Amino acid sequence: MEFGPRALGGRSILASPIHAEMQARLNEVKDREDFRPVAPVVLEEDASEWFEGATYSPFMLFVYPVKEEVADEIPAVRHVDGTARIQTVNAIQHPLYHSLLKEFKDLTGVPVLINTSFNTLGKPIVCSPRDAIECFWTSPFDALVIGSFLLEKDPTSSVGLSGITAEKALIEE
Repeated sequence: MEFGPRALGGRSILASPIHAEMQARLNEVKDREDFRPVAPVVLEEDASEWFEGATYSPFMLFVYPVKEEVADEIPAVRHVDGTARIQTVNAIQHPLYHSLLKEFKDLTGVPVLINTSFNTLGKPIVCSPRDAIECFWTSPFDALVIGSFLLEKDPTSSVGLSGITAEKALIEE
């Protein structure tokens, strides 16, 4: 379990910040109040280009104004007061997470993702691979990454998990 500053990126729901409706969709999935914001994770080297005065902030403890010139590009993470509670990621601190953000930036031009805790419908944050698979399977999420495993739902199959049953995935874990 987490203690102190959050262990962000390890047990998280990640989503695109590009469409404003993503905040409402995540709040619906997590059964949270509509007004509750979701928070951005950003490449540390790009943070100051997107958030005023942003510096090293790996634990989502500080709030920065979203720069006006990019605000329309990340509306899902901008609070009603124009700010966001950011997490920065650098290549030394978390190489895989950093690579994911770089790839998203390469694809979209945006070095920012939504990062919110991995839980749904008022349930606690997942604590085990089994919890993660159960949460994934009973939610509208598209994919689940656990270590080097990628599980994706197959919309044309009742089995899902790309043809692997949840039980088999747990056994192989």
